Amino acid sequence: MTKLNGTKVTEFVLLGLSDRPELQILLFVVFLIMYLTTLLGNGVIIRAISMTPQLHTPMYFFLGNLSCVDMSYIQPWCLTSVTIPKLLANILSKKKTISVPGCIAQLSFFISLAGMECALLTVMAYDRYVAICSPLHYGMIMNRRMCLTLVAISWLIVAVHSVLHSVLTSTLSFCGSNQIHHFFCDMTPLLKLACSDTSVNELVIFIEGPFSVVVPFGIVLVSYVRIITVILKIHSAEGRRNAFSTCSSHLLVVVLYFGTIIFMYFRATSSYSLDYDRA
Repeated sequence: MTKLNGTKVTEFVLLGLSDRPELQILLFVVFLIMYLTTLLGNGVIIRAISMTPQLHTPMYFFLGNLSCVDMSYIQPWCLTSVTIPKLLANILSKKKTISVPGCIAQLSFFISLAGMECALLTVMAYDRYVAICSPLHYGMIMNRRMCLTLVAISWLIVAVHSVLHSVLTSTLSFCGSNQIHHFFCDMTPLLKLACSDTSVNELVIFIEGPFSVVVPFGIVLVSYVRIITVILKIHSAEGRRNAFSTCSSHLLVVVLYFGTIIFMYFRATSSYSLDYDRA
């Protein structure tokens, strides 16, 4: 339904995580530490993988790509280079604005990096599946060409996904309130602020959105069901421990990542409150 028109919005106000003055310094310190720690930690991982020939394997190749993505993106509720610098600047500034084009650009990077994280976790699950379920053919299946192809296809898919939503969002008109009750430009609050018809955007999210999460999550689940089945058939207790140890950390990240997405974004749109996520 088209909303009432008003003054055309040229910039948004990011209200942040809290409007309580006593929390601003604490939030600044916490997010600055997280930002620097993320950059340092992933930088060390990338350097270690690139400088150590023994780590030039498919698993560490995907891990290196994941670290590159993580330097811009951690989780749906905690970003680094895409949103954190703007958040830190807004905490220290009285003017907490972002232009409409800048907001859409931030949304585009957010969607693409989130999608790439999802895709890489799926590819890594397939890598662990081949390593444990077909160890004799692992080197032949997961060769350099296959690894590069999987990463390239992942980037292509997330780029199309990001461009689709960014273009649809850029066609919306914003002419009412310009206050975003969040610390970055996310899809749901932007749709709430639009004064033009958002039915096409919502239809695309309803049809295309779940495939970007449900399909990868399904592939991961199928892979790990097969992996666990094979591991349980190993007679040696030490062999089972070694097999579990090769994928336990990845499985933990998968659970945390997809669990967060399901909790944050698979709620009904009507249940979203403009004051949600703020203290």
